[in-house]
Amino acid sequence: MTETQVKLRSEIPPEFTWNAPSVFPTPEDWYEEAKKVEAELPRLAQLRGRIAEGPAALLEVGETVQEFIKRVYKLIVYASLAHQVDTEDQDAGRMYGQAVGLFGKVYAAISFFDPELLATGQETLLGWIDQEPRLETYRHYINDLFRKQAHVRSAEIEEILGMLQTPFSGAENTAAQLTDADFRFKPAVTSDGKEIPVTQGTIEEILAGPDREARKTAWNNYMDTYLAFKNTLASNLSTSINQNVFTARVRRYNSTLEASLFQNNIPVEVFHNLIETFKRHLPTWHRYWAIRRKALGLDELRPYDIWAPLTSQKSKISYLQAVEMICEGLAPMGEEYVNRVRKGCLEDRWVDVYPTKGKSSSQFSTGAPGTHPFICINYDDTIFSLSTLAHELGHSMHSYLTWQNQPVLYSDYSLFAAEVASNFHQAMVRAHLLNTSSDPAFQISVIEEAMSNFHRYFFIMPTLARFELETHQRAERGEGLTADDMIELMADLFAEGYGTELTIGEGRDRERTGITWATFGHLYADYYVYQYTTGISGANALARRILAGEPGAVDRYLTFLKAGSSVYPLDALKQAGVDLSTPKPIEETFAILGGLVDRLEQLTAV
Repeated sequence: MTETQVKLRSEIPPEFTWNAPSVFPTPEDWYEEAKKVEAELPRLAQLRGRIAEGPAALLEVGETVQEFIKRVYKLIVYASLAHQVDTEDQDAGRMYGQAVGLFGKVYAAISFFDPELLATGQETLLGWIDQEPRLETYRHYINDLFRKQAHVRSAEIEEILGMLQTPFSGAENTAAQLTDADFRFKPAVTSDGKEIPVTQGTIEEILAGPDREARKTAWNNYMDTYLAFKNTLASNLSTSINQNVFTARVRRYNSTLEASLFQNNIPVEVFHNLIETFKRHLPTWHRYWAIRRKALGLDELRPYDIWAPLTSQKSKISYLQAVEMICEGLAPMGEEYVNRVRKGCLEDRWVDVYPTKGKSSSQFSTGAPGTHPFICINYDDTIFSLSTLAHELGHSMHSYLTWQNQPVLYSDYSLFAAEVASNFHQAMVRAHLLNTSSDPAFQISVIEEAMSNFHRYFFIMPTLARFELETHQRAERGEGLTADDMIELMADLFAEGYGTELTIGEGRDRERTGITWATFGHLYADYYVYQYTTGISGANALARRILAGEPGAVDRYLTFLKAGSSVYPLDALKQAGVDLSTPKPIEETFAILGGLVDRLEQLTAV
């Protein structure tokens, strides 16, 4: 969509904008509540040192802490809504800045909570819980706190580690500023000689376009810019990796992998199991590349052909149609669940639907206890937008059911769990669309969208996870990490993943594939990306059980959604019927992927 086609927010009917007044009726109400929260902060100060008094004091302190967290979350949400729909609005920016500042003050004021629990002792606290049933909700929180205590160091060391957080963010911030603010890319050139601007915001659209020359030149120019700064980018990432090694050793973990996964109580075997299962099933991807090459009529498939369209017949799906298709796909979840989704989209205005001038390009689900979920998308009447809406509604229903059933203490959940809920919706809706449409072009479009999603979550992310593990292990062994080392490693991993059906080439072409690591800021959050792959695996395995009509599968899944962080994510998924400590869910998801590849082969056969 060109800049001139983007509408002003005032031109969008209210029913297609999110209902910010449901959080605070007016900005004036927001400012009034912000003043009250700040004025009442001394209430928190008065609670310091109180926990040791006994069960009644713990109950009072815990409830007050949660009250303030809930209030400041609401303030953050409202300010964020205003800022996201018009990033150029100075008043909204100022309000958001104030909210972030107040958030920091609240969390500083409640910083005594965990240390005082630790000082009281686990045995004492659990004894109080046995005495006072209203404290039962704190049992998991307290047990988890003491589980982590083994890696808590002295007060002096913890203070130093805390002080390191800001300087340790320097490498990531530098990389982001370089790639997002400073990079300038040469334009792509179409087959008829026209130039197309290449930016971080346009590259994906060009690579998904039908003009191969445009795709090639966009890819080359995009990757060449990263290669021009390869040493700086490698130095930044190497610094981040070595910081992870330092922190893991200070906290007495056996490895950076263990240190990262420990936070969610996930054994390192889950990570290794995922990688090994992925490697065993690479032939499924090799088959897909072969089918894609044939469908595109190419002698040689290149990296810039991965997203090329397989059909020129694109279905136009309005937002209202998308909502109904999603609801139909979610029908096995039961009437109550589906009605909640439909009402959220059409009546309660959970969704800010269309792109408008100044609106963020990010697509996400947000909200907090005390609000309903809010979804920001930029809907464009395509199957990809329909899938994005389904994905974000998965996050929203996860949040909605968590907030309905859990206290503030457990109102959040890890990425490990989050990506299950979002991908579950997509899996259910795709299955419905493929089973109810006889139009070959539409089926191809659905599979294209599915393969694009699987490519990112089930190919790129596990490949990046392999890269991440190897680079961290080299750093743990004291080996250097140069730009050329990283490029060579990444190129080797992709060559293995592509097999003989996709050609990455040699020399400069190989380097362009090898620099892919630099295009993912995710790598600055150590061992983050593997969770996208476990997420899509858990989601498809669960969807498979529900679609097969397995007794109790829906109820078990709803229990998972309602759990929030009151249960460790791996345990919550086990209760739902998926054990990600075994290869089975990943094997099942590869079976689903294989089925999509088979169907695509049939649809594109000449």
